[in-house]
Amino acid sequence: MYTFVLVVQILLAFGITILVLLQRSEGGMGGLTGQSANSFLTARQAGNALSKLTKYFFIAFCAATILLTIMAANNNHNAPVSVVPSSAGQTQE
Repeated sequence: MYTFVLVVQILLAFGITILVLLQRSEGGMGGLTGQSANSFLTARQAGNALSKLTKYFFIAFCAATILLTIMAANNNHNAPVSVVPSSAGQTQE
């Protein structure tokens, strides 16, 4: 289960990156794709759709991060390991 959620989180991270790169910048350079007059969606509609999709990907990414944190905390039932050597096994002279 942990591996599945981790793979989903990695895919969401790539998806967010691509969605952010596809969005039109405010500097006027546009996104990675060219602007066409015969496009299916207008620039405003495409921007709104990409913005909403990015928001949903981000919410899913945050949920996956919280889930991974909870899973990692519950999986760590081992006793803490000390790096300081104990004196229990040593004899006094």
